[in-house]
Amino acid sequence: MSEDLIVSVDGHIVEPPDLFLTRLPGHLRERAVWEEDLLIEPLGEDGRTHFRKLHTPGFEGWTNSAYPHFDGSPNTGQPDRIIADMDSEGVWAQVMHPNLSFFGLYSDDHDRSIGHARVYNDYVAETFGAYRDRIAPTAPIPLTNLDDAVAEIERAAGLGLRAILLPAVSPVPYHARELDRVWAAAQAHGLVVAFHVATGSVKVDKKASPTLRALIESVRMQSQELTDDLVVGRILSAVTKQSFVPQQIIASLVGGGVTERFPGLHFVLVEFNANWLVSFMAAMDKAWTLGVGQDRDFWVGTWDDARPDGDQPGMAQVFRLNERWPYPLRPSDYARRQIHVSFQEDPVAVACRHITGVSTLVWGVDYPHPEGTFRRSREAIDVQFAGVSPADRAAILGGTTAGLFGFKAPAAV
Repeated sequence: MSEDLIVSVDGHIVEPPDLFLTRLPGHLRERAVWEEDLLIEPLGEDGRTHFRKLHTPGFEGWTNSAYPHFDGSPNTGQPDRIIADMDSEGVWAQVMHPNLSFFGLYSDDHDRSIGHARVYNDYVAETFGAYRDRIAPTAPIPLTNLDDAVAEIERAAGLGLRAILLPAVSPVPYHARELDRVWAAAQAHGLVVAFHVATGSVKVDKKASPTLRALIESVRMQSQELTDDLVVGRILSAVTKQSFVPQQIIASLVGGGVTERFPGLHFVLVEFNANWLVSFMAAMDKAWTLGVGQDRDFWVGTWDDARPDGDQPGMAQVFRLNERWPYPLRPSDYARRQIHVSFQEDPVAVACRHITGVSTLVWGVDYPHPEGTFRRSREAIDVQFAGVSPADRAAILGGTTAGLFGFKAPAAV
């Protein structure tokens, strides 16, 4: 992969199992995210014996195989081992997000969430500061208290972090004007704003969070007979549910005028795939376009016989609303200018780049997660980028992300 400058916008830092147990203030430690190492007899023919069990409200019992390095040894989040994995994959630089600490960062318990964020941001600044030419950790920012959110953005910038990470599902709508303080702080420090799939909306008094319930259902389906209902449901979930949250984020940022008021901000939506983006951009514009076939003077509504003809508030020229878009650029123009959506394997998104704009698409390995392309990125790239021009390929695979996060290409040898 030496001919490509690969910059992944989607990696995850495997945190020390006791990071929050040892670093949170004492009164918060009983609410900490922590992991238990499990060495067990193999569950299947793959022979895997090293597992990790999560302990935290809403996710108690979540257990998965330990993430492997390229050589098969367990991933412990050490920077030099991450760099070695990146080298094995041909990835020059990587934007990296939390891993299981996601489950403590965006809950309805503010003290718990901001406590986890402060510990995590300190940890990644200390641990990865010497590797900033190749690794850019994001700084998670809970939005359950905006004074604390702005203060943590300021602090994260002072720590040298280059991006903030907000929950995909926010306690405050992203078009709410009260969040202008957050956007202003990020813009003032030149920080990228990222959102990661499947984050937010954790309620600590619920035994099983929506994410854990989805995991339980996914595991249950593995042992079920493959029925028509199951197949249809899985397709509909992939088509409708998975794209709803990123579309809501973009609609809020563009429709709420955030992109107009803060033109210096760039927003990266991580691990949402991007095949839905082309139709969504078209639909945003269509909602505010008076088409050739639309009679702008056509009236429709409900008639009130008790009112005079000239006073019928239930009637309106229905298509005139299409002309009332409140901002100078079209919705799709703001998306092309400031929105970036990441994918791992999405050839449809690549094929639609001439419509969405090349800069709206950025690539990520999703290291070291099993649903990503780690240990087979060359195959994924070759399949998706066959016939793509060198300029477009370079932009999507690394150029756009490198520009956003300040990564420089390695010096020629």
